[in-house]
Amino acid sequence: MTRLWDKGAPLDARVLRYTAGEDHVLDDRLVRYDVVASIAHAEGLHAAGLLSAAELAALTGALAALGAAHGRGEWRVTLDQEDGQTALEARLGAALGEAGLRIHLGRSRNDQVLAALRLYMRDAVAEVADGARAVAGALDALAARHDGVALPGYTHMQQAMPSSVALWAQGFAAEVRDDAEGLQFAQRRIGKNPLGSAAGYGTPGLALDRDFTMRRLGFAACHEPVTAVQLSRGKAEAQVLFEITLLMIDLGRLAADLLLFYTQEFAYVALPEEFTTGSSIMPQKRNPDVFELVRGHGAAAQACLAEALGITAKLPSGYQRDLQLLKAPLFRGIDLAVQTLDILPPALAGVRFRPENIRLDPAIHAAERANRLVVEERIPFREAYRRVAAELAGK
Repeated sequence: MTRLWDKGAPLDARVLRYTAGEDHVLDDRLVRYDVVASIAHAEGLHAAGLLSAAELAALTGALAALGAAHGRGEWRVTLDQEDGQTALEARLGAALGEAGLRIHLGRSRNDQVLAALRLYMRDAVAEVADGARAVAGALDALAARHDGVALPGYTHMQQAMPSSVALWAQGFAAEVRDDAEGLQFAQRRIGKNPLGSAAGYGTPGLALDRDFTMRRLGFAACHEPVTAVQLSRGKAEAQVLFEITLLMIDLGRLAADLLLFYTQEFAYVALPEEFTTGSSIMPQKRNPDVFELVRGHGAAAQACLAEALGITAKLPSGYQRDLQLLKAPLFRGIDLAVQTLDILPPALAGVRFRPENIRLDPAIHAAERANRLVVEERIPFREAYRRVAAELAGK
């Protein structure tokens, strides 16, 4: 297999295994986006007079066919191909001969993979945000099912003030919707066209119109100047992972409440059997594994964010091979979020609160009593606070 950079010198097989790593596996999810960006690049070359109409037609047809075949599982990126960009160009060359090899004019693997990544992130962010809104909708439905059911509000793990199931669920729904909105803010960094920056210093001698590919791919702006493109690597990825981490932490806190409420000591909720598992030794057990894993995955999301930030923290300017390592934590964090958001709405649909087991401490109304004293007797709140405290202490 001839790689894009190959000049005929031998390569130790260990170097290929180490430098390519898992890139060939990870790049399979980027192939369809690479096809879209490559078609836009070919059209830009044609608009600049660097490809004939016949060459453009051949390239776009072959790219579309390769993308469709990949989508059907008829081919995959292999280790000997190193990465998805090499795999695609090699297949174009095999299909079209010299015409297929014209596609790389005016671009580098650097701006090529970044264009595919940004198109992928644009879709992934929308998918995660939609999933978050679906969870918020499931929480709204849970609140409506239990309208009027009282629930203690806790501070410091102690009953503090009266609340309700609806208020509890609506609070989480509001924050999950806020997380969905936060995810959309990442689109500002994602929505910059990197094509035409090539290896980070533009395309000297070629009059390529970067605005053309920007419009063709639906980017909001061109990433300027070209030297900023490689400096930006990891920032959109980290922002996506940061917002995912906030979302996963909110979902973990929701799960932590439900896990506490599910204990025999609380017994506030019943969980659907189809979303619980059993014990291998204790016949009586139903284990809330789904919610335990939701709680635990917040830590995994934080680890993905820390990994992405650590990769770029002290890199010099320009492209460095370290940047290849950003894909693994990015994909892992997105997958964690998508899988969690997929399972939560049906799991929440089966959650049932048990009002017969919910008991509010009579003292839970103490703050309300103090507020009433202030209103009724026109006394300072601190005096009302002390009076209610003394009443509760029996003094």
